Amino acid sequence: MVQIPLSSSTVHPDDCNNEKSDSKLKRELKNRHVTMIAIGGIIGPGLLVGSGTALSNAGPAGALIAFAATGLIVFFVMQSLGEISTAIPVSGAFTDFAGRFCDPALSFALGWIYWYLWITVLANEYNSISIVITYWTETVPQWVWIILWWFLFLALSLFGVLIYGEIEFWLSLIKIIAILVYFILAVLIDIGVIGGTYFGTQYWRNPGAFADGINGIAKVFVIAGTLYAGVEMIAVTAGECSNPKRAVPLAIKQVFWRIIIFYLGMIFFIGLLIPYNSSRLLSAKSKTAASPLTISLQNAGIHVAAHIINGLIVLTVVSAGISSIYVSSRTICYLGKTGRAPKFLAFTNKHGVPLPAILFCNLFASICFINQGSGGAGAAYTYLINLSGVSTFIVWAIIALTHIQFRRGLKAQGVSINDLPFRAVWYPYGTYFALGANVFLIFFQGYTTFLRPIDVVSCIVSYILIPVFFILFFGYKFWMKTHWIKACQMDIWSDRRMFEEEEDKVQDKTIWSSIKNFLI
Repeated sequence: MVQIPLSSSTVHPDDCNNEKSDSKLKRELKNRHVTMIAIGGIIGPGLLVGSGTALSNAGPAGALIAFAATGLIVFFVMQSLGEISTAIPVSGAFTDFAGRFCDPALSFALGWIYWYLWITVLANEYNSISIVITYWTETVPQWVWIILWWFLFLALSLFGVLIYGEIEFWLSLIKIIAILVYFILAVLIDIGVIGGTYFGTQYWRNPGAFADGINGIAKVFVIAGTLYAGVEMIAVTAGECSNPKRAVPLAIKQVFWRIIIFYLGMIFFIGLLIPYNSSRLLSAKSKTAASPLTISLQNAGIHVAAHIINGLIVLTVVSAGISSIYVSSRTICYLGKTGRAPKFLAFTNKHGVPLPAILFCNLFASICFINQGSGGAGAAYTYLINLSGVSTFIVWAIIALTHIQFRRGLKAQGVSINDLPFRAVWYPYGTYFALGANVFLIFFQGYTTFLRPIDVVSCIVSYILIPVFFILFFGYKFWMKTHWIKACQMDIWSDRRMFEEEEDKVQDKTIWSSIKNFLI
């Protein structure tokens, strides 16, 4: 169809800032960077420690059900996000899309909620690393480890996006290899080759496959949401990617299957090797905290391997930590450039690094120090998980809503979906399913806090972000007098790229290149 020129009536309020918002960010990320960032960037201590919490709350079968159901939702969310971000690759990503296709007030509320999501994820990383290191020594206080890693993350985040992409590629590769090695060891332990004891599925029978029935599964949904959080960061990297037309669809198609394998695989194997009622699993009632990986290896008598795995877990925090700072800083930088956050946060240096935004985000992640208060590390970790978990479902719901609006805009303005470089499968059914499922989980994830006796603190933690979101939305809407954008007035043209970027010119034909190509 003939493209309709963008008239003044279709320019959304931030068009004057859009070009500027991306002009200082370097489009230097390659295909392999984007794919590995999407896969490995979200595989961190949150998964390797938080999986123990999931097993403790729901049992092996209950945890698998929760993670599989969340994975299905992730699939459709990523299909929606891939369709828009491939066509319009901007650093503001779905925060920008919400303002274009829905309401600028929705962009404001979403941006701040998403920023807070990654602040809590980053705080979780600091909390997790301080917990895991206690496997080796409890002499050094946890707050000392947090401070050391705080400065390390800050230093690694100050490099340009190309350096970040390269660091993240190799760190993610190490994490993936480490998890695969653990899977092999888990199989050998389970069948008795290592340790001399055959486990099979005995822990599925005693103490059982479910820890607390439907209530346990409900508790794990918010954990699964938090641990899956980050798949949507592909859209953020699209704004700094040299060839989003190829890199983004490739990442979306591969990420789903790999996350399902790694996440469900992790839950499955620790469920075979550790009973859900183990006193060593991380929970609010535990006196000690350790990764289920190290617990299972230590129980099998592989003390050296347990040390190695624990060291690799520590290494994952570097990858997950700098990814958290990357996404949160780009989000707040976009908000600053569009007038929805303080202007000083919009500054970027000549290398395209948003220095004030990075420091701002790392400072707010210092909320991790609450683990030094009453309740212990387990209670603090649970509260942080719940805060970031519900915000994940809010973000995913808005992504699905934005996709529905985007399709309405295309239809109203006479644009064929065949012109899109990437199209979501099973639209509209998959998108409406993702929207409905996420709205349901927003309210379902904390219902167990209402069971007698009512846990007031946990109830507040589970639902506090819902009224906060609506306060941000309606507050901005009334203050700025924004309106819901009509389909015929949606800006579907700004920042559309011609996709004539050159492919990576250097094609390394070495064995290492073959290995990398196989992995990504």
